[in-house]
Amino acid sequence: MKTLLLMRHAKSDWDDAGVSDHDRPLNGRGQRAAPQMAALLIAEKLTPDLILSSTALRARTTALAVAEAAGWKPEVRLRHALYLADPARIVHEIVRIPRDVGCLLVVGHNPGMEDLVSDLSMMRQAMPTAAIARFAFPIGSWDELPAARAEQVHVWRPRDGA
Repeated sequence: MKTLLLMRHAKSDWDDAGVSDHDRPLNGRGQRAAPQMAALLIAEKLTPDLILSSTALRARTTALAVAEAAGWKPEVRLRHALYLADPARIVHEIVRIPRDVGCLLVVGHNPGMEDLVSDLSMMRQAMPTAAIARFAFPIGSWDELPAARAEQVHVWRPRDGA
């Protein structure tokens, strides 16, 4: 069994028009939401063995803030391919994960993250900033993911009191 956690980055700051999209930081709300979502993962007893994140500042800051707030020390792999990736690209990155990783957290962007969560759950799912979706796959290796049927366990959104 593999557990896949898909997270949209926390809320970013749009105040500085001179900052490129890739380099936008988190705003205050985003800085508060990342630890809030880490607390939720702790309460759910979900500890990733590996974190994959987009290289965008807002995504990697979210990934690191969640890990730090939870007290985790997993490897964090930054992948430029996850920056504004569509669902197929996200899955392509996931299937390359080593077999021994049982729980994987992927931090990325919309619309790709929302589209992938919707595809895996077979129903439209909103993924606002800092939302996390959890899926369980009855597979032994991540490369089996494209053919596997996911069991959606839950989607948590910060505004829901996560």
